Amino acid sequence: MTKIFIDGSQGTTGLKIFDRLAKREDIELITLPEDLRKDTDARKKALNSADIAFLCLPDAAAIEAVSLIENENTIVIDTSTAHRTNEGWAYGFPELSEEFENKLKNSKRIAVPGCYASGFIALVKPLVDAGIVDSDICIACHAMSGYSGAGKNGIAQYEDESRDVLLDAPREYALTQQHKHLKEMKAISGLENEPIFSPYICDYFCGMVMTVPLFKKDLKDGKTAEDIKALYKEKYNSDIVKYKESIDENGFISGNKMGEMDSMEVTVCGNEDRILLIARYDNLGKGASGAAVQCLNVKMGIDEAFQLNI
Repeated sequence: MTKIFIDGSQGTTGLKIFDRLAKREDIELITLPEDLRKDTDARKKALNSADIAFLCLPDAAAIEAVSLIENENTIVIDTSTAHRTNEGWAYGFPELSEEFENKLKNSKRIAVPGCYASGFIALVKPLVDAGIVDSDICIACHAMSGYSGAGKNGIAQYEDESRDVLLDAPREYALTQQHKHLKEMKAISGLENEPIFSPYICDYFCGMVMTVPLFKKDLKDGKTAEDIKALYKEKYNSDIVKYKESIDENGFISGNKMGEMDSMEVTVCGNEDRILLIARYDNLGKGASGAAVQCLNVKMGIDEAFQLNI
């Protein structure tokens, strides 16, 4: 039986992972009493006793947790931003390529993709790899997310009955273009420039839509939207990441449609001259805990979709 410890099991992502794994019979969960959850010695012992350790921590704490691991056999699955572009760490998005899948299978250090980054990379990396766009393209994107992505304090703020009326409407943030996902969005996609990124937090619990707009002139060698559709259709045909000809509801795309799901829908909208690349998924699912459990399943050598809601 695989022994698993979740360091940071009381946060939004950690709780989701814990709730999923607690139902499994092929796993033994290592837990700490409440008064020892932040005790360094207790955490160190648990981390080194685990076959697989999930890190659901802020970046600095995740880096510290890795430094506590002396057991060379312990596999780490880190949900923080800390290690996503680090050499020697696998990026936990096996659908991107056979290379990504193999590195995930063979690595003992795995970084779970960021929620916004997951959609952006799913849309852009295949275009760069296929030479449909240049790696030096200057690109922009925008996204909307449910408020669960704001963490415990943000959730409490949105669910407070006496909350500010401004929370009733979508709110744009990351206004200084310093969002923590930009580094991996650039690096994993194979871009030379970070994108301009405009995220919005909205008054619904979970679900995310990432949109990347392109002009036809951005495409190389006379490529068109139809070429992008054909590429996505060939690449994304699994149960977890799926290309769909259309995902709209009577001309609208709802951000919460994929809430509580662990899969991702990819589609292409727009027209011949102005193209919209769109990924829809759950920020807590394929954007967080669902992706983490998928990585676990791959490492355990079982069906990667086991226990996922797809």
